[in-house]
Amino acid sequence: QVQLVESGGGLVQPGGSLRLSCAASGSIIRIDAMGWYRQAPGKERELVAAITSGGMLNYADSVKDRFTISRDNAKNTVYLEMNSLKPEDTAVYYCNARVKTNRYFVSRDFWGQGTQVTVSS
Repeated sequence: QVQLVESGGGLVQPGGSLRLSCAASGSIIRIDAMGWYRQAPGKERELVAAITSGGMLNYADSVKDRFTISRDNAKNTVYLEMNSLKPEDTAVYYCNARVKTNRYFVSRDFWGQGTQVTVSS
């Protein structure tokens, strides 16, 4: 019903930058919030950053001063600007969206396939 397409991952040196994008499409009435999660090998998935339709922000403490999340509501797209990247940021990054898809049903979460971010010399 709803598809999330991610792009922008790759290999970058410590201190470098990457910009992730995620575009939502499908049976969308309203997107209440979008965000980014990440999962490193052997670790649980964790919230990186999230933004509501009204612009309220939530960041993990580990990225608060380095990453910036933004959203283009007209395009159903969320971005994550990642600066001053560290090896500890290496993970698969997943896009998440809470979407109302039906007039009579509550919103629910959808997930992208993930994009690899590797920070290494």
